[in-house]
Amino acid sequence: MTHHTLSVIVEDKPGVLARVSAMCSNRGFNIHSLAVGPTHMAGRSHITMVVDAPEVEQLKKQLHKLVNVIKVQELDTGRALETEVMMVRVSCEPAQRGELGGTADLFGARMVDLTSNTIAFEISGTPGHLGDFLDQVRPYGIVDLVKSGRIAMKQRSEKPLTLTPTASRT
Repeated sequence: MTHHTLSVIVEDKPGVLARVSAMCSNRGFNIHSLAVGPTHMAGRSHITMVVDAPEVEQLKKQLHKLVNVIKVQELDTGRALETEVMMVRVSCEPAQRGELGGTADLFGARMVDLTSNTIAFEISGTPGHLGDFLDQVRPYGIVDLVKSGRIAMKQRSEKPLTLTPTASRT
């Protein structure tokens, strides 16, 4: 089944998230990831949902029918800015710390806990980036893993600025 990322702007009121998730559940749509937070507008929240929905148009129509839903938009994976946060605890003998630390540095992971036989890392990035990091540390043995829900926003439609190096000053 295909994963779809939906950006839903809602009124920041009690029960809105419960109604959104209940509507998905009642109609047989599986929520793979869910993250909610405030927006730049007072009284508004942004819900990012990653759902398994064979008919995403039907889901969008149903969401629009909910009273406190203001806007529903599907985000194209190739045209959206997406990120997640993950913490992973990995088995690690003292002799392996340098090697594992080097791998973490390459991926921008930060060590957040160290015991005699494990290291816990925090890392953020795209789902693919986190998956690549997991592939590298999996041979050591993953002891524990938690991930946040995905957050995403539409990429701006204007052409991105190209930064050029400035001339050196002498």
